[in-house]
This record gives sequence, C-alpha cells and structure tokens, in this order.
Amino acid sequence: MPPAARSGAIPSDAEMTAATDPTEPLDAAEDDSADAGEEKLRSGIQSIEVGFRLLEVLTHEPRAMMLRDLAQRAGMSPAKAHRYLVSFLRLGVVAQDPLSGRYELGGFALQLGLARLARVDGVKLARVALAELRDRLDLTVGIAVWGNQGPTVVHWMESSHPAKAALKLGDVMPLLGSATGLLFAAYLPASKTAAMIERELADSRRSSHTDGPRTPEDVERVLADVRRHEASRVEGMLLPTIHAFCMPVFDSTGDLALGLIALGHEGAFDIRWDGEIDTALRECARKLSYELGYSPTPR
Repeated sequence: MPPAARSGAIPSDAEMTAATDPTEPLDAAEDDSADAGEEKLRSGIQSIEVGFRLLEVLTHEPRAMMLRDLAQRAGMSPAKAHRYLVSFLRLGVVAQDPLSGRYELGGFALQLGLARLARVDGVKLARVALAELRDRLDLTVGIAVWGNQGPTVVHWMESSHPAKAALKLGDVMPLLGSATGLLFAAYLPASKTAAMIERELADSRRSSHTDGPRTPEDVERVLADVRRHEASRVEGMLLPTIHAFCMPVFDSTGDLALGLIALGHEGAFDIRWDGEIDTALRECARKLSYELGYSPTPR
C-alpha cells in the first residue's frame, strides 16, 4: 500500500458545486441499476475502467490539468471526475497542487511505472509478438540487438517457405549492407557506429560488387531516408533476391532497444512502404515500444 497522499487541497467553488451536484448519479446507483444479466457478462469492475480514463489523460498530458479540462478529455462530468480523483489522491496515484488546484500523476504512479520497467524484457516480449506475426503472415522474422561487434541476431523464426538467408543466431550484420545494420546506424549515436562505418566504406571502395553506400555523403543520404520512414528496407542488398525490413523498438529513454526483422524472397515478399508486411511489422514495433515505456511525445 503506498503512503497516503496529502489530499488537503481545497477545490474551487465551481469544483465543489460540481462535486455535490444532486443531479449527478452516484456510481453505486449506476452499478445497482445495471441489469443483472448484463453484469454477469461483464468480466470486471466497470467503475475502475471508467476511473482509469482520467489516468490515461494525465499520462498523455505533459502538464497538470484543471478539473474541468481533465473531465472533458476523459468524457465525463466534473462532478463524476472529482469523485474518482478524491480516491486517486488518497492512494497517491494522483497529486493536486494546493495553490492552483491542478491535477497530475502522483508518486505511486511513478512507482508503478518503475516497477513495470524493472520487470520488462524486451526480447522476450518481441519473441511472443513476432511468433504471432510469423504465424499470421507466414513470414521469416527475427530480432537484433546491439552487441560488442555490432547489430547481432538473437532470435530467428522461419516461415513455412524458408528464405534460405543463411543467417543464424549470433550473426553480426553489416551496418551499410543490411536492413538491420542501416537501422542501427540511423538511430545509434555516431560514437558507436563511426569506426564500423568507416571500415565498411573502405571495403566498399575496394570492391566493385557492393550495392550499399560508398561515400560518407551516400551514408548520410541513406540514413536520413531510414529516419524519415522510421524503418529500413533493402532489396537484394546483402543476399541476392532476398528483401528485408527492419523496424525500430525504442525504450523508455527514447533509445533504440532492438530491431524487428522480416525477410523473404523477391516476388513473394511485399517490399512496399505501407504494404501488408510494412504495416504489420510497424504496428508490432510500436506496441512493443509502448510496452517498454516509450512515448513519441515528451512527457
């Protein structure tokens, strides 16, 4: 049980009027009036779900909020919102500025978030999510993280028609010659990638068979395109006739946590931006980023 929050702040006259409005039905009355059969079909407590709409609004709002604005955003009257907020204040989930009367997330909300982050395993979550995606779209998929030698494949699942990509767990992908490498090169600090990029550029200048970028200017152009699409894709770059996407998964600090890979044979793999594979893999990456505490907008 969290320590009791200080809830002695006095609401404004308008808030007090709204909170004692006799025309506003009490939650208990609302629950009691519900049809018994319908209540059995609902697996849960509706009032908890309603109250959490307030917490969802506060989670996505970077500033403390007045009662009327918070209630409006949550789709309920100020009187109803105030009753929930009184309980949330007592539990420390919500805090109220004693001078302005504005509400924001409280200390216990922070403890909940930190506890979740301490328990979450990004690779484990990604394995479960990619298994569902592999089965639904029959794709060859994988997970890559940044290792001591570069972007490293740590999980791999074949489709029913393997892509014969000759990849295995522990393989380190080239930064400039693979979808995985380009993603990490685009999102990691230059201090981590500069030496590898320079080595690969030197190798490409000695070879006439390299399809990737060959100059620093080429590298910047390609990486800017990855950031613009928030994903990388290659068509037969690392392996002939093999196309691939790699999508970023971010952590709570906004750093790249891992990359989600999908690949397949030319002609049987939808390489289009906004195509079926791009859309499905991108949505999977966004959900995983959310699970890891990432928010695309500052909090």
